[in-house]
Amino acid sequence: VQLQASGGGLVQAGGSLRLSCAASGDISRISRMGWYRQAPGKQRELVATLTSSGNTNVADSVKGRFTISRDNAKMTVYLQMNSLAPDDTAVYYCNAQRTDWSRTTYDYWGQGTLVTVSS
Repeated sequence: VQLQASGGGLVQAGGSLRLSCAASGDISRISRMGWYRQAPGKQRELVATLTSSGNTNVADSVKGRFTISRDNAKMTVYLQMNSLAPDDTAVYYCNAQRTDWSRTTYDYWGQGTLVTVSS
């Protein structure tokens, strides 16, 4: 599975950005896609994930501001980020989880896209 993320950039506090991540390759058994982020000096953390059955998991810190969605036909996951704050500054990583016939899961990561929010 290959993941191509795009959409990062520089935005002022209160602004919006939309991240996109397109999956390609062996996508037939992708069970979940989502976004993580890593701020300077901090560990990578979950932002939001969306399963193939439509279940979402969204970090408390972004609830009500960020929305995750998915276009199954395009095998693309989106992260709409509104009301951005300087604390949202981080490298955002796209993630896909594939589950094989034995229910073993495999995680794949995109290259990361930088989001910088200025105050």
